[in-house]
Amino acid sequence: MRSNVYFTDFTSRTDEDNKINKVKKLFDAANFNDLMDEDELVAVKLHFGEEGNDSYISPVLVRQIIDKITSRGAKPFITDTNTLYYGSRHNSPNHIKTAVLHGFDYAVSGAPIIIADGLRGENWKSVEIKQKHFERVKIACDIVSADCMIVLSHFKGHEMAGFGGAIKNLAMGCAAAPGKIEQHECVKPVIIEGCASCGTCIESCPENALHITDEGAKMNYDRCIACNNCIFACPNSLIKPNWDRMDEFIERMTEYALGAVQSKKRKLGYMNFLMNITPDCDCLPWSDRPIVPDIGILVSKDPVALDAASYDLVNHQKGFENSLLHHNHHEGQDKFKGVWNMVDGHLQLRYGREIGLGNLKYDLINISPEK
Repeated sequence: MRSNVYFTDFTSRTDEDNKINKVKKLFDAANFNDLMDEDELVAVKLHFGEEGNDSYISPVLVRQIIDKITSRGAKPFITDTNTLYYGSRHNSPNHIKTAVLHGFDYAVSGAPIIIADGLRGENWKSVEIKQKHFERVKIACDIVSADCMIVLSHFKGHEMAGFGGAIKNLAMGCAAAPGKIEQHECVKPVIIEGCASCGTCIESCPENALHITDEGAKMNYDRCIACNNCIFACPNSLIKPNWDRMDEFIERMTEYALGAVQSKKRKLGYMNFLMNITPDCDCLPWSDRPIVPDIGILVSKDPVALDAASYDLVNHQKGFENSLLHHNHHEGQDKFKGVWNMVDGHLQLRYGREIGLGNLKYDLINISPEK
């Protein structure tokens, strides 16, 4: 079985072919109107970007999706869930403040902001999936309650998942805080030899899971929630993710993606934006140089096929030498392995197909204007 993935590049020589109109044409090409009925509540799932990050999807482009949904007679809201780590989006007031700072206020986006897991990430429902790692998963209540969902993802690299696209947006982005902890449980940080006992990591830990001994910092794993604050805080880079169990993390994450869509069969649409393809997630408070040129926008009703097509298009590019891309610069080489060589991001796709999240095979339908 093959899934349709619609694509347009960024060629634009007329007002008909600007990015705003490309988004609208893709929405129509994929028949997203068929996903929703009049008066239905439509979650537009996206990532508002951590404060200091600027590679998130432009709210001007998001507005085009909102207008399409509104013209159908449905009722859209833009949404995300609070973060596990303690940054600018850890609770709903700060999260909404950050979203507005980044341009997602009502005047621009045309839809209200609803943080789907409540004030402190405690608003969730248990969803049955019966998979290898989880029987049930903890999905944000307002994601489950929405009638329909359009998932907008900035496609980019990710240190622990290899890449971030539709699957990761579903998995981590639709899980409440306890669900994020479940996904990260197997990859809690490890402290390698050489710790100078500076104590910086202790100050960064919100759960008091670290303490100093004569042999350096030690971790109390019963208290650790795997927020990874300590990894970024360590001035000597001596705290690392548990690379040995990263495949399990990716499987757990993909199972959570399955849980996020359980309540919305045939009521889901996905759009990946292949622009500003940075090496890191938009959860970081910076945006590094892109690793490849801007490519285009893709849409599908299948998240696995969409991510597979996006992955392939990135790998078809020639990588930028002056970026975090250490190797695999040539066309056809795996760019994400060229950045994060400890992680097999393609596992998201293979495992997603295995558990029934979507198809690996796809037909890429190019609706770009003729050059």
